[in-house]
Amino acid sequence: MKKKLLSGIIAGAALLTLAACGNSDTATNNTDSSALAGKIIAGGSTALQPMAQQAATEYTAQKLEVQITVQGGGSGVGLTQVLAGTFQIGNSDIFAEEKSGIDASKLNDYKVAVVGFAPIVNKDINIENLSTKQLIDVFTGKVKNWKEVGGPDEKITVIGRAAGSGTRVNFNNLALGGATEVDGPTQDASGTAVTMVGQTPGAISYVAFSYLDKSKDIKAVSIDNVKPTVENVADNSYKVWSYEHMYTNKDKETAVEKDFIKYVTEDDKTIKKLGYIPISEMKVERDSQGKITNK
Repeated sequence: MKKKLLSGIIAGAALLTLAACGNSDTATNNTDSSALAGKIIAGGSTALQPMAQQAATEYTAQKLEVQITVQGGGSGVGLTQVLAGTFQIGNSDIFAEEKSGIDASKLNDYKVAVVGFAPIVNKDINIENLSTKQLIDVFTGKVKNWKEVGGPDEKITVIGRAAGSGTRVNFNNLALGGATEVDGPTQDASGTAVTMVGQTPGAISYVAFSYLDKSKDIKAVSIDNVKPTVENVADNSYKVWSYEHMYTNKDKETAVEKDFIKYVTEDDKTIKKLGYIPISEMKVERDSQGKITNK
C-alpha cells in the first residue's frame, strides 16, 4: 500500500509539473504576442493610404505599445525611403523592379491587396464610356474638347499625377498603352485629384477605386464599355489594376512590421469595405513584367 501511495504521489506531482510548464509556455506565448512594441512609419502610395490608415488605427488599438504613422508621397517615395531606412514599410502600387534606381533584391515584397484604377470626370460631363483610343487621345492632348468624343462643347482639362506616383505608372501603362500624358496640372495625392476634378469644369483624371466614393462631384468612366468594378478586375475583364505592396528592408525588418503586415493582409473585411480586392479572390495574377496568368 505504501509503495502504491508513494507512486501515486510521484505521478501526481509529475502531472502538476507538466501542467505548470504548459501554463508557463502559454503565458510566455501570450506575453510575446502582446509585448510587440515599436514605431513604424508606413509611407508611399496614396492609393493604399486609406487601407493602411484604417488597419493602423485598428492594430494599434490592440497593440498599445506599437505606434504607426501612415504617410503618402507616392509609390516612388515609399520605395526610396524604405530602402534608405526612413520608412519601415514602403507602400507601393508598383513592383520595386519597375522603379528606376531601386535595388529590389534588398526589399521584402508583401502583396496585401489588389486595386483597380479608373478614369474620373467632373459630374457635369455626360460621358459614361471612352474607348481606349479616345482615352489616349484625351490624355495626350490630341482631343481638346469633349464634343470630339460625344460629350458637351466644353474644354477638356487633364489633371495628371506627379512623376513618382504609382497610380500614374499603372494608368499610363495599362490604360494608355504607355503613352505620355500631356503637360498640365498634376496632383501628388489621389484625394486632391478627386477634389480638383470635382471643382474644375471639364476636368478628367484617374484614381484608385478606393477613392471613387469620396466625392459626389466626380464619376467613374468605363473603358471600352467595361465598367471599373471589383468583379471585372477579379477576372481581368477590366485590365487597369495592380497589386498593393508593402515593402520592408530585408536588413532591418522587425517582428512588429511583419505582424502588422500580416494583420493588413488577413483583414478581408476592411479590404473589401474600402474598395480593394483580397488577393485570394483574384482569378488571375500578374508578374513584374506584366504577364497575366490564370490561377
